[in-house]
Amino acid sequence: MTATTLFYIIISLLIISFIIDKILDALNAKHYDDAIPEALSDVYDEEEYNKSQRYKKTNYKFGLLTSTFSLILTLAFFFLDGFAYVDTLARESSSNPIVITLIFFGIIMLGSDMLTTPFSYYKTFVIEERFGFNKTTKLTFLVDKLKGWLMLIIVGGGILALITWFYQTTGNVFWVYTWLFIAVFTLFMNLFYSKLIVPIFNKQSQLEPGDLRTQISNYAQTVGFNLDKIFVIDGSKRSTKANAYFSGFGNQKQVTLYDTLISDLDPEEIVAVLAHEVGHYKKKHIIFNLFASIVLTGITLYILSLLISNPLLSEALGVSTPSFHIGLIAFGILYSPISELTGLIMNWFSRVFEYQADDYAKNTYKAEPLISGLKKLSKNSLSNLTPHPAYVFMYYSHPTLLQRVLNLKKK
Repeated sequence: MTATTLFYIIISLLIISFIIDKILDALNAKHYDDAIPEALSDVYDEEEYNKSQRYKKTNYKFGLLTSTFSLILTLAFFFLDGFAYVDTLARESSSNPIVITLIFFGIIMLGSDMLTTPFSYYKTFVIEERFGFNKTTKLTFLVDKLKGWLMLIIVGGGILALITWFYQTTGNVFWVYTWLFIAVFTLFMNLFYSKLIVPIFNKQSQLEPGDLRTQISNYAQTVGFNLDKIFVIDGSKRSTKANAYFSGFGNQKQVTLYDTLISDLDPEEIVAVLAHEVGHYKKKHIIFNLFASIVLTGITLYILSLLISNPLLSEALGVSTPSFHIGLIAFGILYSPISELTGLIMNWFSRVFEYQADDYAKNTYKAEPLISGLKKLSKNSLSNLTPHPAYVFMYYSHPTLLQRVLNLKKK
């Protein structure tokens, strides 16, 4: 195989992925006007349903614009030897391979972020604002952007530097050291994400004593679940959309509720949502996902180690000197079909786990408040109630609202 052939394989993968995504988006959009299933007829009234239709169609058109722009920009970068140009800039700045790698990816990521920020700004302050979701101020938007860059430089740059160092010092067995490091880092983040990362972007505090905390504690006791770490974060500073999530395990486990969730749902509905999250923990879904993530990372790194030294990867992107950082870019694209496949498998597991967690909540608490809570959350986020099955299969990590409601209603 020649470098030119590999170049056009990479280009083909980018274009094919784009076409598949757009076909699925179009199929999904054709279902926007489908009749709402009888089981969900109480989610929207006529005015709210019309609003949800406008929101879906607006996001569809905006997504088509942004993804087309991204593809054109990416293809232009490939055909105009953009990677070779950035590689030259990085090599002119330093002779140290770690520094070169950091400068290379720094330029790529900063440039990409600067080009896509206007779209993010429009999405937040025009589309989300128009439909009543946005609570983000321009100052918060700017500060979030700066914090994100800082996190990327410190955490992302540190990890990238270490991986490059592993490669430079151990050769093709670098994948073992990288895998061990990522496994430890992933475990660490699962344990301490809420303590270390969340406070950088949000204020969080313990749920105050009261009826809601009492109901949560009473439920936790009935299922033998020690849950004394219940936090509330100020999600309302950015959006009206609500959420809740479970993090950590062992004595580090905690539940985090968005303040918007507390304002949108009744106490019984919140307890039902938490019962669902407890179900994930009791069914060991968190441990499965963690283990699967580590295994898939190991497989990916091993395959990377077999190919990264091949000069064809760099030559395909117009760089004559074999480079670790250029090889990473080429490998990432070439590996994307396998990533898509593993993503589909993990999404399937995730949807199965959601049913299991729903069943756990139904059997240890009640189905009715979980159903009404899910309907409220869908209504308040103007969710699509009639997605195309192919779109669900490819992209959904959760069953549709209809599937979850019908499952919860089963005896």
